[in-house]
Amino acid sequence: MTSIFDDIKSAFSKGNNALHQLIFINVVVFAVLIVVRTIMTLSGSGSTFGYLMTFLQLPSNLQLFAYRPWTLFTYFFTHLEFFHIIFNLLNLYWFGMLIREYLGDKRLVNLYVLGGLAGGLFYLLTYNTIPYLQLRADRSFMMGASGSVISVMVAAATLLPNYTFNLILLGPIRIKYIAAVMVLLSISGAVGSNAGGNIAHLGGAILGFFYIQQLQRGTDFGRPVQAVLGFFSGLFKPRSPLKVTYKNPNRPYTAAPNPSMPVSSGMAGHPSQIEIDQILDKISVSGYESLTKEEKQKLFKASQK
Repeated sequence: MTSIFDDIKSAFSKGNNALHQLIFINVVVFAVLIVVRTIMTLSGSGSTFGYLMTFLQLPSNLQLFAYRPWTLFTYFFTHLEFFHIIFNLLNLYWFGMLIREYLGDKRLVNLYVLGGLAGGLFYLLTYNTIPYLQLRADRSFMMGASGSVISVMVAAATLLPNYTFNLILLGPIRIKYIAAVMVLLSISGAVGSNAGGNIAHLGGAILGFFYIQQLQRGTDFGRPVQAVLGFFSGLFKPRSPLKVTYKNPNRPYTAAPNPSMPVSSGMAGHPSQIEIDQILDKISVSGYESLTKEEKQKLFKASQK
């Protein structure tokens, strides 16, 4: 048991580890829910467990959602089926590695969270406005990270459309085609038994595409996500002790830079945001293969921030 807690502490204490943290959270929530469901079912409280799950799943009913607004966030960390979570986490790992390598951990988290929110909002919107879905909205709930995952998938395909994965039996396939097939399957499934999940896929896919398009134009609309996460993480970090410094009144402080000192555009060893944006623009036009060795190194360094 001590080893498990040590693993949890290690997973969240290391920097540049967002992909593993997202996977870890999903696995832990899944494991806890499976254990609780088994215990409650064996004890004859299976219906109570089903009721408790409505506090984690996203309801299509707007009145119920108004009393449980947090479900717009909790639903995309919630799974109850083994193959559901395995499929989602494998895709998150494969495509998340690309986003993490070329855009960094923070933007991977942005895509996951914003994709989940977009998928949930799209689900609520369509189930309360489209007649076909309104007829099926009674007691409809949604859970799973599919919207978040397909957001990461489409974002990777938009950023690196010609990057190839070697698939079993199929060989090398460009990820833009993989993403396109997933979107088409989601469109066709919007009138099936899992309409809500496929609707969430489409919301996440739109978000992933739009996010990269705007990022290449120099706008990162995932900054509010980082601001919120930074606020909550700061609540759990110990404050550093205050430092008292002595200032000589005969040598007043001046903010003017020393002309003999070089001025850096960013952190030492890291490229500036302007350089990164230019490299991303080049990737979108000519593909990753067109980058020089120096540009690839700059992109890698930026991902380590």
